[in-house]
Amino acid sequence: MSTSPDTETLGAVRADREPATVEQLEEEGDLAADFLEGLLDIADIDGDLAMDVRSGRAYVTVEPPAGGSVDLLAAPDTVQALQELTRIAVQTQTARFSRLILDIGGSRDTRQRELEKLVDRAIERLEEGASQASLPAMSSYERKLVHDVAADRGFTSESYGEGADRHTVIRRS
Repeated sequence: MSTSPDTETLGAVRADREPATVEQLEEEGDLAADFLEGLLDIADIDGDLAMDVRSGRAYVTVEPPAGGSVDLLAAPDTVQALQELTRIAVQTQTARFSRLILDIGGSRDTRQRELEKLVDRAIERLEEGASQASLPAMSSYERKLVHDVAADRGFTSESYGEGADRHTVIRRS
């Protein structure tokens, strides 16, 4: 039987944020898959779950079964909300900070392509003479993707702001 850690314990875990072992990440993936399977059952949505460990994170994927669809869940805001709920469920069960990534029906690849287009439009503004180009507020995961894309294209990027207003600014290198 699993007990929930108290707030003080979770606070200490978040402050430490020691890198998780592969075994711990696999456990996170299994717990996340169990949680998501329960949610899918409640919503009467069929989906195939897969788990992977990459770059120090557990990745959980929900794919539609043959002839099925998970489009209802694949909108970026919905994926983000489900990811946060899943991470909270995992953190509650493990008493460790989780950097879990959830992908529903290829939503992460779709969002990656959208962010690349956003960066490309920002670079066009820079090439037209702007000194910098600010992007909309986004999650830390998406900001990291933007930083990687900007760097790949030979530009510098930094995050500014606090909380939900944190955004990325791109400049020439």
